[in-house]
Amino acid sequence: MKYRIVYIALLLSAAACKEKSKPAAAVVQAAVPLKKGVCCESNIPSRFPSPAGNKMEPLASGQVKQGHEGMVFVKGGSFAMGADNKQAAADEYPKHKVAVDGFWIDRTEVTNAGFEKFVKATGYVTTAERKPDWNELKKQLPPGTQKPDESLLVPASLVFSAPDHAVDLNDYGQWWTWKTGADWKHPHGPGSSIKGKENYPVVHVSWYDAAAYCKWAGKRLPTEAEWEWAARGGLKNNIYPWGNEPVDEGKPKANTWQGHFPDKNLVKDKFYGLAPVSSFPANGYGLFDMAGNVWEWCADYYNNSYYATVNNPAGIKNPQGALKSFDPDEPYAVKRVIRGGSFLCNDSYCSGYRVSRRMKSTEDSGMEHLGFRCVAD
Repeated sequence: MKYRIVYIALLLSAAACKEKSKPAAAVVQAAVPLKKGVCCESNIPSRFPSPAGNKMEPLASGQVKQGHEGMVFVKGGSFAMGADNKQAAADEYPKHKVAVDGFWIDRTEVTNAGFEKFVKATGYVTTAERKPDWNELKKQLPPGTQKPDESLLVPASLVFSAPDHAVDLNDYGQWWTWKTGADWKHPHGPGSSIKGKENYPVVHVSWYDAAAYCKWAGKRLPTEAEWEWAARGGLKNNIYPWGNEPVDEGKPKANTWQGHFPDKNLVKDKFYGLAPVSSFPANGYGLFDMAGNVWEWCADYYNNSYYATVNNPAGIKNPQGALKSFDPDEPYAVKRVIRGGSFLCNDSYCSGYRVSRRMKSTEDSGMEHLGFRCVAD
């Protein structure tokens, strides 16, 4: 789904409601043509510039050492990165040889409690808490896109709002709401809070926010290759972090959407929305929620054809991703890779919990099912 377009569409729709002579849809389509296509992640416009990621003795994967609390060591190695089954999208091909050095990685997604410590220590204000700068915003949009009314350019973020009936899965506006006042402290908007949810993953954080936290913590965001190597948990060419058993067979293995998306969640995994971190079994490296719960930011720029540029018999070591972002669906937007799927992923709509699944979003994206974890060298 095109979250960047959702953002502009919702703003312009609101503006259109004030114009009695024009229906909202006409205003939206005149400014930003809505593209069709079922896809589980994408974009919010770029709003602000980005903030400015030890050698050690060999360890076994999963080992923890003092000074790396909450992290596990993942030993380096080589693997075949990319598509594992028929659900794979074009940007997961070609499957190619990659080698990575060992690294430390957070055992869980960064929690509300952890992010709160960062904010209290630094006074940091997240993207969702700041008023959008139209001069920055319009750089991500097709030339000629009209500016929304100033009253609509307010701090906000995208919140999931389930319809009470089946909807066209191309119409992502049926379940996403751009809510004023929604941010990491108020995940469902004004009146909501994270009290009692200290051990839940922090959400509504942009790539900039995640990078700033990592820098403060003396860590960095994982490369896409590191993330996939860690998610595979030592398994070879398997579809999921736990192996090949389909996500809805057997015992619940991740926080995902069971039932008919987006109007009916059967809650077989006991969670309608977010779950506390480590609510489901860890993978082979002792890492929790590498599938489901929230999407996770990676360091890399997203480029739909990047894999083809690094595919060679000798393989590539420690790839850092594309030099430049490019998404043919939204060529003006600068995007970063996100991985792992979320509580909204369902095979009928989104198989994001597959370890090879590549998705993307603009750097200032903030939404209810997007978080991150950190790595360290």
